[in-house]
Amino acid sequence: MRLWSRELWRIAWLATLGTCLGWLLGSAGLGLAAGLAGCLFYHLRQLRELYLWLTLHPNDEPPAASGMWGELFDRLYRYQKSQRITQSRLRATLARIQESSEAMRDSVVMLDRHGDLEWWNSAATAMLGLQTAHDRGQHITNLLRDPGFISYFNARNYSEPLTLTSPIDERRILQYQITLYGDDERLVMARDITRLHRLEQMRRDFVANVSHELRTPLTVLSGYLETYSDISDQLPPRLGRSIQQMQEQTQRMQNLVNDLLLLSRLEIDQGGKDHHPLSLEPLLQSVCDDALALSHQRHTITVALESDARLLGSEQEIRSAVSNLAFNAVRYTPAGSQITLRWKASATGGGYIDVEDNGEGIDPVHIPRLTERFYRVDKGRSTATGGTGLGLAIVKHVLLRHDAQLQIESLPGKGALFRCAFPSSRLV
Repeated sequence: MRLWSRELWRIAWLATLGTCLGWLLGSAGLGLAAGLAGCLFYHLRQLRELYLWLTLHPNDEPPAASGMWGELFDRLYRYQKSQRITQSRLRATLARIQESSEAMRDSVVMLDRHGDLEWWNSAATAMLGLQTAHDRGQHITNLLRDPGFISYFNARNYSEPLTLTSPIDERRILQYQITLYGDDERLVMARDITRLHRLEQMRRDFVANVSHELRTPLTVLSGYLETYSDISDQLPPRLGRSIQQMQEQTQRMQNLVNDLLLLSRLEIDQGGKDHHPLSLEPLLQSVCDDALALSHQRHTITVALESDARLLGSEQEIRSAVSNLAFNAVRYTPAGSQITLRWKASATGGGYIDVEDNGEGIDPVHIPRLTERFYRVDKGRSTATGGTGLGLAIVKHVLLRHDAQLQIESLPGKGALFRCAFPSSRLV
């Protein structure tokens, strides 16, 4: 404010001086105009100095001036200096980020809000075939033209990664993950998972082959044991009990082999060939009858349909998934428990198949791992019930093949709810 007051006093002084000189010369108005013109000339001259400094020599010292103009030059100079320091720091930070990105084995591609290529590291050149001289500014889908990637990119749902072959080498398997940031910009990362993919394929082939080869000797053992069981009354009691135990363990091994083969088929086969509209009432009622037979009437099992709908899918696979959930409820709940098989519509237009019981429940710490192969909450109890530890893994894969999800809600002492959530596209 002091500078403004001084500047106003300067204008007033020049105006007064001009008026006095004009009055002495016989024209006070002309003198006032001359004083104001001198003031305007001074400010225009300083404005010209400012313009020349900012346009021609912005990095030089500011022009010499006094008063308000001197303060303005000094403030602009300090601001420019701080901006240069900030820009230098940002450039150094960007350089470090680019250096670290260049050192990464994974591809990193930066896209603008329109999906056009802005920057990528050298790994992206090797994996995706991007060329700096030609591809900068191109839309990502013009270079990665796989229909799966285009659908994934346009869907804008990047919660799960996408696995595809490399666009320049079909022998390489890449896993894409897109992240939104900034002003609707995107960061595309691609990781080479060829080795993991091959190991997973080897595991699947090994499990499938071993399971297949085990079926023949188990069938032979089961046949001979069944023959001996027919004459068990003629055998010594100790030998009879041994044969009975061998039959039980052989049957358990057969169940394990069958589940392994089913799980391998679900993993390898794409499915979809036998999908057709299913009527849920007879399917759930059939599963209920099988569960009652397994329970020997020790549980109360009911079917509840809260809406009418037909589900598009494989009857064999859906029956297998619901049966696994219902049989688990029978095996792991005490006698007298209530088990409900329910179908109901969801608020989003899809539907739920629920298997709910009022048994002992499950500690929430185990829920994230329940669908892992051979994972058991209580190993001793699970062995006693005859389970294979593959039931929920089968359920998970069946639901994935039907665009559905398995949701589990349970608390100790409050029962458990296993929910198969189907999208609206699966209802007909």
